[in-house]
Amino acid sequence: MAGAAALIAATAAGGDAAASPGAAARGRERGGRPQEARGRRSEAARSELRGMWIATVANLDWPSAPGRTAAEQKAELTGYLDRAVALRLNTVVLQVRPTADALWPSPYEPWAQCLTGVQGKDPGWDPLGTAVREAHARGLELHAWFNPYRVANHTDPSRLTATHPARLNPDWVLPYGGKLYYNPGLPEVRSFVQDAMLDAVRRYDIDAVHWDDYFYPYPVAGQVFGDDAAYERHGAGFPDRAAWRRDNTDRLVRETAQRIKAIRPGVRFGISPFGVWRNAASDPLGSDTRAGVETYDDLYADTRKWIKEGWIDYICPQIYWNLGFAAADYAKLVPWWNETVRGTGVDLYVGEALYKAGDPAQPAAWQDPAELSRHLAFARDYDGVGGHIFFSGRAVLADRIGALARVAADHYPSTVGRSGGHRRPGADG
Repeated sequence: MAGAAALIAATAAGGDAAASPGAAARGRERGGRPQEARGRRSEAARSELRGMWIATVANLDWPSAPGRTAAEQKAELTGYLDRAVALRLNTVVLQVRPTADALWPSPYEPWAQCLTGVQGKDPGWDPLGTAVREAHARGLELHAWFNPYRVANHTDPSRLTATHPARLNPDWVLPYGGKLYYNPGLPEVRSFVQDAMLDAVRRYDIDAVHWDDYFYPYPVAGQVFGDDAAYERHGAGFPDRAAWRRDNTDRLVRETAQRIKAIRPGVRFGISPFGVWRNAASDPLGSDTRAGVETYDDLYADTRKWIKEGWIDYICPQIYWNLGFAAADYAKLVPWWNETVRGTGVDLYVGEALYKAGDPAQPAAWQDPAELSRHLAFARDYDGVGGHIFFSGRAVLADRIGALARVAADHYPSTVGRSGGHRRPGADG
């Protein structure tokens, strides 16, 4: 998460560095969401969401290492779920499609490499099906977290399994910043990635489809995302390439929203973007920030539009900065997002940087075990904030300086259930 929190080193891209000026250089139509789904979402919002992300890409959180036995992997997974219960959380956001591969027996994509160490190798069990079943048995919601476009954390297609769609369709793939991505400008790519993700919606009783902050990749100084051919074929009618790219991302969001509701109307659709849409210096509608990354301009992700159009059920901006941080102050971003969702019916949750708490490389505020608790106390004054999600699982287990224990003691004195999908009967696979 957080731009590059797919890897430990990359979390900084969504942290203080990315908020600093110049860091980027360094580094349904409205009627498409049925009214009945809106009603369910509003009902669910009456109870507080308390969540944690569990990242699987590069074995960041789970499994702790590739190649663990099925029994060991299951035990680690249920350990995360039991810890969530002990902390009186009620939602787990599990990454199930980390690099265009799957944590379930997908007919579209290979088994995920993080499970066995070999992409395409059957791990001998169904991690997503087990996660849904075990989460619901504990009263937890299970939000399935997908990354739409990332193919690999390297640029060598030959390292992908021979039957990987990226190898069978090499014209779909672009290298950039040391990674491989599906090209968002190709209609066939947008259709395929939707099919691949929605297979899980059809097969499992998940409570939500969840995306992180990767759309077009984060800018890398001196590199060009090579979508010239796609722009030449499909970019007519747009004032510039940036507008075309934003439309590509809009289409992915809008079409996915429509298809989720057609398959399972009770499944919610949430997105967790980088915490700054645009700085006020770029747009008077933007936030009072000086972030080096702006999703509208750098990731071609118009997160504010998705809210205003009602294409998504919830937004969870990664507000990964401390109270008082000059370039991107938590105390300025929470009110901005709160005002942005007002009157839209879209729920607002705040992504919290638990991973920074106690990290000696972080500013002094993050050495204080009470910093995160102060975040929740601040956010309670804003009626649009319906909960918080903590990044990430490994940090939840370690809780280096007791910051999450402090949050639980101060703000989660009792268990709060959710009125979401785990009460619906359905196949866990």
